[in-house]
Amino acid sequence: MPLSATQQQILDAATRHPTGLLVWFPDKVNGGARDCVLASLLQRGLIEPHVGGYRASLSAYAALDRAYPAAVAQGATQLEAGPTPRNPRANSKQALLISMLQRPEGATIEQLCTATQWQAHTVRGALAGVVRKKLGLNLSSEKMSGQQRTYRIT
Repeated sequence: MPLSATQQQILDAATRHPTGLLVWFPDKVNGGARDCVLASLLQRGLIEPHVGGYRASLSAYAALDRAYPAAVAQGATQLEAGPTPRNPRANSKQALLISMLQRPEGATIEQLCTATQWQAHTVRGALAGVVRKKLGLNLSSEKMSGQQRTYRIT
């Protein structure tokens, strides 16, 4: 059975990677479509589970007529730790937001809005998108009766 264009692109990128890891997916492949592509590649034996992800199997290299790299054969895994966490620039609004959240008392949305001069929806978006997702920090919130909700990095 021939490979689809998406499968071909994914395996091409993996077999060109020094350790054979799947580190790239086309932007149009998200959610359920990504799961279907992975399931199909797994079922056909073209990828194999590897340290929290997948890598191209020997069959994938053969299907694309590529040599199996010695580093892959020896089990080299340069990307096992995952992507390197990004740190915000010093003196940026994002750094200010994080420093306020790291205080023992934390910070409220109102305090964060005042400090950053952002609107409340922007602060909430930064908390969810940047602090939690991009930086991977553990954010907790607490609401005492009669007070505003307080957020802090734990």
